[in-house]
Amino acid sequence: MLSEHRSSRRSVLKAVGGLSAAIAVGGASTLATASPASAVGDGNGLRIVERNEDDPRLRYYRFATDAIGWNPAVNVLLPDGYHTSGRSYPVLYLFHGGGTDQDFRNWENVAGVRARTAGKPIIVVMPDGGHAGWYSNPVSSNTGPRNWETFHMAQLLPWIEANFRTFAEFDGRAVAGFSMGGFGALKYAAKYYGHFASVSAHSGPPSLRRDLGAVAHWANVSSAALDLGGGTIYGAPLWDQARVSADNPMEHVERYRNKRIFLVAGTSPNPVDPFDLLNETEVLAGQREFRAALTAAGIPHEAREVNGGHFIRPDLFSHDLDGILARLRKA
Repeated sequence: MLSEHRSSRRSVLKAVGGLSAAIAVGGASTLATASPASAVGDGNGLRIVERNEDDPRLRYYRFATDAIGWNPAVNVLLPDGYHTSGRSYPVLYLFHGGGTDQDFRNWENVAGVRARTAGKPIIVVMPDGGHAGWYSNPVSSNTGPRNWETFHMAQLLPWIEANFRTFAEFDGRAVAGFSMGGFGALKYAAKYYGHFASVSAHSGPPSLRRDLGAVAHWANVSSAALDLGGGTIYGAPLWDQARVSADNPMEHVERYRNKRIFLVAGTSPNPVDPFDLLNETEVLAGQREFRAALTAAGIPHEAREVNGGHFIRPDLFSHDLDGILARLRKA
């Protein structure tokens, strides 16, 4: 799902509208397969091209990587006293939503993560994920490589653990996100089962296939419009069904066992704003379906349904952070 910013909504909907018809009739069928990223397991696929380490808490890095056709950035927020404590810390990977106004700075700009983590013994990693990257390696791209899953999981995570004092283990990592980033958090938590002990989706959709594949279709048309020059995440006019199934949280409920799970959805999106209405209506229905499946499987979880639509709720992030710290290994 994309951001709540109205200026971005208009431009996205216009672009998506023009691409939807082309994709539906097979206009994307001649697209070249996305360039494969370097196979790395230790972070060596990253080269720092820009950095700012002047702030004692907030570190900024921009990387060159074969996984992405431009240089993605990351903010690394360190706990108070990190430089003198000598201790290792748990890590929260925090993902932004989609849209032309969304990037690695969004959680700080909207939720004030720096202030909300003051005095908290945790490292927060906030990376780029593309305007509509969907935390995935796309089936096709006309703009060069956009392999966000490779960047995050095969490159950035090992780089963080090689360069900061972290607990490089299941109980040392959490993943969370808003909207598209909430989907990414749910996806990574299941697909990389042993990596994250806590997963949180703030207005993030957990089902790609419900309602005739509404979220998978939105991933395709939004990525085609904003990131891939007509390429798609899952393939068009026909999906790569194996990729959809591999990424779909609803098809991997058992892989959330033994994890802390936190879900947020709005119950009253703006009825005169089609972007807000469509996004949060789908999120709410999908999360209810996901929660029912978790309950049926006997998997504990915490969920909040709250007033409003598709936006970050800073107070619930603070609540979530407390739960994350309670679940992860202590610094």
